[in-house]
Amino acid sequence: MSPDKILSVRNYLCKRLGNEGITIKPRKVSDSVEVYLDNEILGLLYIDDEDPEDISYDLNISILQQDLDEL
Repeated sequence: MSPDKILSVRNYLCKRLGNEGITIKPRKVSDSVEVYLDNEILGLLYIDDEDPEDISYDLNISILQQDLDEL
């Protein structure tokens, strides 16, 4: 994902979720980036850009049972 797209998605997520603590970092593989909230990994973001006219993004958030137990 290009730096411009990363910034655009980051700005969208910050606005939509009402939190400026969101950062997006590239991964070694090119199919996704890591999304962080306050320096803790939140999930992976995938881009579907096979059709340049219809680009979409998929945010996959995993929630561990142990995280729920800590609440």
